[in-house]
Amino acid sequence: MRREQPSTQEAADDRTDALRTEATSSIVGYRLRRAQLSVFQRFLTVFESLALRPVEYTVLVLIADNPGRKQTEIAEVLGVKRANFVPLVHGLEQRGLVERVPSDFDKRANALHLTQEGEAFLAHARQVHEDMEQELVARLGGEKARKTLIELLDRLT
Repeated sequence: MRREQPSTQEAADDRTDALRTEATSSIVGYRLRRAQLSVFQRFLTVFESLALRPVEYTVLVLIADNPGRKQTEIAEVLGVKRANFVPLVHGLEQRGLVERVPSDFDKRANALHLTQEGEAFLAHARQVHEDMEQELVARLGGEKARKTLIELLDRLT
């Protein structure tokens, strides 16, 4: 005897309990990915007015902290393929934030520098990021929890 399937609405009405997630919620990789998505979504919201993505912010910070370094060095530190990094830098260059100049050491390579506009832009972006970072640290439970989290994450890399 064939059992009749309840309608979608009836099935939804019969469900009073929450979706069971125990099997995934204790998986380290799953929890890391969920946390990463949450932090990135917050970043995108906070940085929307600056039209800045997380990777672009990181590139600007690395260039500011390492002026004159080659594109390939910055890309390597980030784990970004050259084919993806070149258009990323080009976009920052088009916005007037970054300039590429021939390297003093290797004329075939480009050294990266922030423009004056890029320095001013990054100073503002760093403050926006610091405010966001402090909000995240507060959600973690303070600086001690942040330090513990960083130490734990370092064990995975």
